Amino acid sequence: MVLENIITGKYKRKVSPFISPTPGVPSFGLDFYAERDRCLQNKSLFEDPEFPPCDRSLYFSKNPSRPIEWLRPGEIVHDPQLIVSGQSRFDVVQGALGDCWLLAAVANLTLRDELFYRVVPPDQSFTENYAGIFHFQFWRYGKWVDVVIDDRLPTRNGQLIYMHSDDHQEFWSALLEKAYAKLYGSYEALKGGSTSEALEDFTGGLIEYYDLHEKDSMPQTQLLATMVRGFQMGSMFGCSIDADPNVTEARLPNGLVRGHAYSITAVNTVNGPHGEIALLRIRNPWGNEQEWNGEWSDGSSEWYSLSESQRDEMKVVFAHDGEFWMSFDDFMREFQRMEVCNLGAEVMNEIYEMTGVTPDESNAPAWESHALDGQWKSSFGTAGGCRNFIDSFPNNPQFVITLHPSQQTVDHDGMVTVIVAVLQKYRRELRSQGLDSLPIGIATYQGNSYMSRKLDQHFIESNKTFAKTSTFINSREVSVRFRAPAGSQVIIPSTFEPNEDAEFLIRVYANGNLQVQELQ
Repeated sequence: MVLENIITGKYKRKVSPFISPTPGVPSFGLDFYAERDRCLQNKSLFEDPEFPPCDRSLYFSKNPSRPIEWLRPGEIVHDPQLIVSGQSRFDVVQGALGDCWLLAAVANLTLRDELFYRVVPPDQSFTENYAGIFHFQFWRYGKWVDVVIDDRLPTRNGQLIYMHSDDHQEFWSALLEKAYAKLYGSYEALKGGSTSEALEDFTGGLIEYYDLHEKDSMPQTQLLATMVRGFQMGSMFGCSIDADPNVTEARLPNGLVRGHAYSITAVNTVNGPHGEIALLRIRNPWGNEQEWNGEWSDGSSEWYSLSESQRDEMKVVFAHDGEFWMSFDDFMREFQRMEVCNLGAEVMNEIYEMTGVTPDESNAPAWESHALDGQWKSSFGTAGGCRNFIDSFPNNPQFVITLHPSQQTVDHDGMVTVIVAVLQKYRRELRSQGLDSLPIGIATYQGNSYMSRKLDQHFIESNKTFAKTSTFINSREVSVRFRAPAGSQVIIPSTFEPNEDAEFLIRVYANGNLQVQELQ
């Protein structure tokens, strides 16, 4: 149904040509259909003028150790296909690039057609109207962009060296990685990151981070309930173990890998040998035998307490494919970080357009969301730094949100669940210029419904924060979740130090009625 609605034109999304922010990189506003028609008419294969097969597309600081040859799929295999027998999380195998965070997100993307085909448009192939040109669509700081590429891929000895599929005839994952590298300026720009960053770029969802071992972290029962509800609402999950400072991707005796990104692809509750237990299905993007080897691992005795039909229903497979199950308790003990990508009303409404299925009360969008652009700019006096700098802190941009509980919430306690996220723009794209993410944070104060002016120093000194991020961190995005009564909250995003310039996008999700505006 999703494919039919896209191909027949019943569903058409608003998307803009990708324009690179990287200095020195040309942008031509490429239109996929116009370029493909031109190539078909000229009987030529497309050559991307914005991301050519040269060194600057590969790296900005470190040369590859051995020569790389750019080949089209038809020069690598006899009968290339974009997708073979449907997309799968097993089409995502890591190559020589340190972008496991991206692969974990791509594996998650394959689990739902309506998300996958928003990123990988189905109107392209190696057979019908093939002209060496492909396109992929990503959410970029509040807007969807169409990234057009040619199909020349980095190879060595005739084989792909970066992301690839288990099936050597299949090329969608390698081409998606190339388009994503173009989005950020080079393949090297993709080294190191968080799974949630890519999930956000694939969906337009909003990210939350959980430190599973933090003293004040959410209670385990509440976290499990949040995960179950998240899967029901279409959220996507990633997890990791902190890196060993002395060993890159250190392998642990239990089969897990430190400093490595995993995707969580399912949660199930079963009656095991010791009673009811929650299980998580997790995938290592290496797609090999490097898997958890404790309780509920592949072939372990615990599985034989379940019936064969129950194992089949859960799609349990014992294979060296990077996928494994583990108990929620073991997960909490072994993993340290979890990331969640929540899908807001805008995303969900677009999905309903794609599927052609009208939502009812049970699957209506759970979140109402709003987004506004902002900037910390020292020359405008709006880069005030954190609350430690009390004289300048009130000069930061301030936003007031007005909340009204919804009748559809399950709690019926007059409170609204709110997630506020601040995303700093263009930091990965400008790594080649020596820029990186700034330490940023969020503070919120309870206001009143008549607020029209910024909070001043006296108010801030006289009132406690209602909610705030626990630390300032140099992450692309930070978020804070809280429950608030009907009324107003004032949000103040800031960098840690004053006079640090950056552009940002602030987004607010609420499971009630919501209004957002910037205070002057």
